[in-house]
Amino acid sequence: MLGKSPAWQDAGGACSGYLVEEAGHVAVLDCGNGVFSKLRHHVDYVDVSTVLVSHMHADHFLDLVPFSYALTYAPRQQPVPVAGWPGTDAPARPELYVPAGATGTLRQIAACWGPEELVEHAFSIQEYEPWDAFEVGPFQVSFCEVPHFIRTFAIELRCHSGTRFTFGADCSPNDELVEFARDTDLLLIEGTLPRPERTGERGHLTPEEAGDHAQRAGAKRVVITHFSDELDAEWVRASASAAYGRPVELAGEGAVYTV
Repeated sequence: MLGKSPAWQDAGGACSGYLVEEAGHVAVLDCGNGVFSKLRHHVDYVDVSTVLVSHMHADHFLDLVPFSYALTYAPRQQPVPVAGWPGTDAPARPELYVPAGATGTLRQIAACWGPEELVEHAFSIQEYEPWDAFEVGPFQVSFCEVPHFIRTFAIELRCHSGTRFTFGADCSPNDELVEFARDTDLLLIEGTLPRPERTGERGHLTPEEAGDHAQRAGAKRVVITHFSDELDAEWVRASASAAYGRPVELAGEGAVYTV
């Protein structure tokens, strides 16, 4: 668990970012503000093979920029010897999967710092559609479009053993996620709001709604994420657990969940 904050970071925290490891394959799911720094406490960033981004809100992708700078300018990534590093003909270039059309957004954001092709040169970018399904390392990856303020996708990683991890991304109440996460082994689902949006335009879940989605999906284990440290954690837990029908877990930075 690299970061679980909503659009503004917890004190000392990071936004959406999750490190997933299986059979030596290292994947990062979302890479929001502060995530790259947290990642470096757990793995070497050149060992990351895959990055998957659920949607193009800054709190879910913005640290692709510092990640790209590291992959581009770090001494170990250079073709010639630099400061004790021998030079390499094969610098790390992880695969980056983003929603269709996202490459243009990345160019606009990168241009605020420097070359607009920064992220494209650092990563091998592939854009996905909701019907896509493919393998990355030991994972079978699939997507489900969920309602949010922009086009957003829940993501599932299924191991060859059949074990499933489902990330709900950001979403308003919906049935699509319930079906997508049916009987999943671990559902990571947002519980952002203390109450539904007062404007009537929905984009997020309350902890109670998160627990209800998990209960209807029959998820075997539930972790609530994307909530602020300004919300009472025990209230979040109690609200989600009551709707789920049994205890849920709350995301905490540095926490490890074995599925």
